[in-house]
Amino acid sequence: MSVQAARAPSPQPPILLREIVGSVAVLTLNRPAARNSLSEAMIGQLHASLNAIAEDKHIRAAVIAANGPAFSAGHDIKELSARRTDPDRGRAYFAQIMTACSAMMQAVVHLPKPVVAAVQGIATAAGCQLVASCDLAIASHEAKFATPGVDIGLFCSTPMVALSRNVPRKQAMEMLLTGEPVTAERAREIGLVNRVVPAGTELGAAIELAQQVALKSAYTVKLGKEAFYRQAEMSLADAYRYAAEVMTENMMARDAEEGIGAFIEKRAPTWRDE
Repeated sequence: MSVQAARAPSPQPPILLREIVGSVAVLTLNRPAARNSLSEAMIGQLHASLNAIAEDKHIRAAVIAANGPAFSAGHDIKELSARRTDPDRGRAYFAQIMTACSAMMQAVVHLPKPVVAAVQGIATAAGCQLVASCDLAIASHEAKFATPGVDIGLFCSTPMVALSRNVPRKQAMEMLLTGEPVTAERAREIGLVNRVVPAGTELGAAIELAQQVALKSAYTVKLGKEAFYRQAEMSLADAYRYAAEVMTENMMARDAEEGIGAFIEKRAPTWRDE
């Protein structure tokens, strides 16, 4: 009697897809069955990819997108809950994941290149945090945004950090305290996203926006992005003092000299990214 050979398990698709479109890196969350939840592996791969983009001089901007009906449902609750059986009821693991996720979100902010979110579906909790952490965001008119942790007894404290730095306080508190989703158009009104576009066009629009910024001097964009986030945490006087120092440094850069000269001479500038 013959014994049928056991079939080898099918290889699992990568959870994060990477594509280069011109000078733009596109990172696509690819766990549609899990609503692109930010598992430990997803957080790690996103962070590693951002670090690689930072070092690649050929990449001048990045887009974060997602496959499936959801952009991201936030943390992988099943993965977290499975650690309740640990001797410490999961405390050490929860701290590890929250620290890792916070570091990844900060990597988006600290990346010396612009990052654009392309949001095709619902972005909740840490998924909403990821959108808020990006420098720019394009949303499908079908997208929705929420911080619904309060509904399950888990206030969205870490998403709150990015959310409260993007939208006015009362709008942020309403989202955090009610957990109710806001539409893409409402998200645009309160400053969470830049533009709302027809469904299915958000990725193309995000890449187009990223490519538009990628045409600028990479040195100038890097300097400006860093200064934008740093001055936002300062007092008015300190912000102006710091911005004046940045402006002076920028004026001494070769690209500023070239750009100003090109403007005066009515020609296109030639950037050296320095």
